[in-house]
Amino acid sequence: MAAISASLVKELRERTGLGMMECKKALAEVDGDIDQAIENLRKASGLKASKKAGRTAADGVVSAKVADDNSYAVIVEVNSETDFVARDEGFLGFVNTVVEKAFADKQQDVAALMAGELESAREALVQKIGENIGVRRVALIEGGLVDVYVHSNNRIASAVQLSGGSAELARDIAMHIAAVNPQVVKPEDMPADVVEKEKEIIRAQPDMEGKPAEIVEKMMGGRINKFLKEGSLIEQPFVKNPEVTVGKLAKDAGASVESFTRFEVGEGIEKEETDFAAEVAAQVAASKG
Repeated sequence: MAAISASLVKELRERTGLGMMECKKALAEVDGDIDQAIENLRKASGLKASKKAGRTAADGVVSAKVADDNSYAVIVEVNSETDFVARDEGFLGFVNTVVEKAFADKQQDVAALMAGELESAREALVQKIGENIGVRRVALIEGGLVDVYVHSNNRIASAVQLSGGSAELARDIAMHIAAVNPQVVKPEDMPADVVEKEKEIIRAQPDMEGKPAEIVEKMMGGRINKFLKEGSLIEQPFVKNPEVTVGKLAKDAGASVESFTRFEVGEGIEKEETDFAAEVAAQVAASKG
């Protein structure tokens, strides 16, 4: 068996990001053939990736790309376990590859997007970085005039679809969506169950107690209207000029808002929180038993 030099181990570490002993062992198994060692390590990455798949990936980044003619755009969320990895160049390179592929194929089905080379690239990255990494969701926004906004922290991205208007207007409205987080385009779009839940909350408020039904309904109407305005994009004061609503801003520019999409990293993911103090106390109690 050929001797494995320190320089060879160092090169494999630099190319894979793996530990020294793992690199040395991989090289010893193939008599120092570094390319074969890398191939073998990648073949094993499926196993390594599956071991990490159960860990919650609630951090990461969002990214987006819009067509030069503003006819369509894609937004992608790729998750990691920590914000440290979310800043890693290799991770960000993978995100860019995913965005480019989704954009080129106009693909928003994650399973179809990740079939083949992208999945192999993901598994190799999991092996190298040592964290669970996953493409969570992809949105395709197409039709009319489309533009996107990605916040500087890469944690919020939004896209808006307009009928009429300009790319500059669309970008401004997309920025507003990222900042204010509306629920729907217009009041009548608010889901009935959301409205009903809000009514229940209003009825339970202390100042409603003991009032006649007709007064309650009158007060209810005013508060529901306020709730719908606050949650509807076109009724919100424009973030760059609160003197006008987003709807008026669009109308004055000869446009109307058709739809929007907003991604925020980790929204809706329940991240496991570990109470280390309770964990230690439980271990101490167990040791005394």
